[in-house]
Parts: sequence; structure tokens; C-alpha cells
Amino acid sequence: MEGVSNVETDPVEQRCENDPEAESGIQILTSREVPLGGPRAMLVRRTLPQRARSLIGAWCFADHYGPDDVSVSGGMNVAPHPHTGLQTVSWLFTGEIEHRDTLGTHAMVRPGELNLMTAGRGIAHSEVSTPETTTLHGAQLWVALPDAARDTDPAFEHFRPDPVEVAGATIRVFLGSLAGSTSPVDTFTALLGAEILLEPGALVSLDIDPTFETGVLVDRGEVTMAGTRIGWAELGYQAPGHRVLELRNDGDEEARLLVLGGEPLGEQVIMWWNFMGRTHEEIVAYREQWQAEIGEGESAERRFGQVDGYDGAPLPAPVLPNSRLRPRG
Repeated sequence: MEGVSNVETDPVEQRCENDPEAESGIQILTSREVPLGGPRAMLVRRTLPQRARSLIGAWCFADHYGPDDVSVSGGMNVAPHPHTGLQTVSWLFTGEIEHRDTLGTHAMVRPGELNLMTAGRGIAHSEVSTPETTTLHGAQLWVALPDAARDTDPAFEHFRPDPVEVAGATIRVFLGSLAGSTSPVDTFTALLGAEILLEPGALVSLDIDPTFETGVLVDRGEVTMAGTRIGWAELGYQAPGHRVLELRNDGDEEARLLVLGGEPLGEQVIMWWNFMGRTHEEIVAYREQWQAEIGEGESAERRFGQVDGYDGAPLPAPVLPNSRLRPRG
């Protein structure tokens, strides 16, 4: 569900800036529900981006979904759609998703396994939950590429991290390093991505890079971050300057959460629909190119390419807003 694709028909321009008044202590970011698709739309809970905070390091998009009964929602069926200037990070708790892209990749997204797609200068892909999936539950994340790398070649990587046991917790590190475990997956900025299972009543203190911004997304349980309660499907934010990430499970059942961290991006960006750019003109050009490639215009260039194996038409891009898109950072 690479970005769960942003299939909103009227996407809001995301001005990527942060609230300077929230740089001390723990900031709590609540989610908003976004439907994916048609009349039996699956709902996702989006915590990034939002007005109070658009970025955590280079993490620029976070959707949390499920557990979703596929027999009721119809599951996931996201038609081919484009991306530029970012990476998509797929992480499942339950279920299975079939990924196809214009590189010819045909891969499965499964629980505990990282699928990372680098859009770079341009790629298109589809995501469909498999017929065997009865419950779909996971997170879809995007990472903004820095200016120096945003026109890189598109790519796809898969990695299954081994669990690391520490007192009171099991940790799977899919990007960066934590608790002595390091992911081999290369990133274009310094990042951290990990799933943590916390035992009931456990208190865990983990060494982190003090230059990192750190986010904690709660999937299950009653969790506090540095003494501040984070509710279900909320994202707790901790500013740079901390060498320890303190997490506690206050409930009587196992808690599950995702840790997202990284060095502040320090760049101005525009995120509109599934495109990441730097100027209004770039976003307009990306949209026009995609529309031309799917048959609404003429184009000799093939920036995004064709997704083979998907039964259906690609997603057309929404109409751009009347106002000019402005970069922030």
C-alpha cells in the first residue's frame, strides 16, 4: 500500500513546516481518518503530515490502518499511480499485499518484512490485498528524498529483520540502528525505523542519536513516551537533543508501536497527491506527465512507465488547486 497511495480526490497541499512552540517536551499528534477508494473504502488513520507537524526527520507521511475485516471493507485495491522524490515504506502486522511496479517488480508485502520502494525521478505501482487475506493491519510510510538524491534512479528493496530481545521488549529494526541491531538497507538521509513489542508493565530506555527527531506511533496498548501518554493511533514526537528514548507499557497486555526517527531534513518541500517536489511548476509538470502517460495527452517521455499485471486502469491525478503551491520547510 505504498503510501497507501494518497487516493484522495481532493488532496490538500502539504506545506511541510513544524510548530516552533512544540519543540520542547513530547508533542502528541492525533490522526484523521482518510477513506481509500470507492463505496467500500478502507479507512486509514493519518498522523503525518498535518498542520502541527509535517516531518519527523525525513519521514513525511504516516498512515495506520486496521485491523480491517476484508469481507466488510473489500480490502485494498489501489490502481497504478505515480510517485516522485520520495521512498515508500510498507510494514504489515497482519495480512498480505501484492506489489507491482514499473521496474517489473512483483513482490509480496508480509508481516515483519520491509518493502521499500524508491521513487526517485519517477515510478508507478499498484497494491492489492491477496485473496487469502482476511484481516489487513499495518502502516504505510513515506520518506522525503533530499534535494541531492530526489532524481535518483527508481529502485525496490526487501528486508526481513531478525528480532532483537531486550529486557521487556522485542525489537525489529527495518531502517537504521537501534538496540545493537542495524538494517542493511541504505537510506539517503540518516533514519530510524523499528517495530517494538512491549511486555505488560515494561519500562525500556533505548539509546538514540541525539541529533534525531523521534516519533512513536502506537498500534496497540497503553504506552507512555518519556512519561507522556500516547493514545491508540497517535504519534508522539520528541525533538532532537535526547540521547535516550524512554517507553513504558502501562497496560496489562502486550503493546506494539513503531519508532520513526531521523536527522531533520532542513529543506523546503511540497507534497501534493503522490508527488514530492520543490516548486509549483515541478508539481504541475509531474501531473501533466502522468496524465499524458495514461492517455490524457501526448508524451514522448516515459517518466513513470507502465505497471504490468494489474487488472484495471491507472488512477488519474486529481485537479490541482486554483492557488499556487508553496514550498515550506
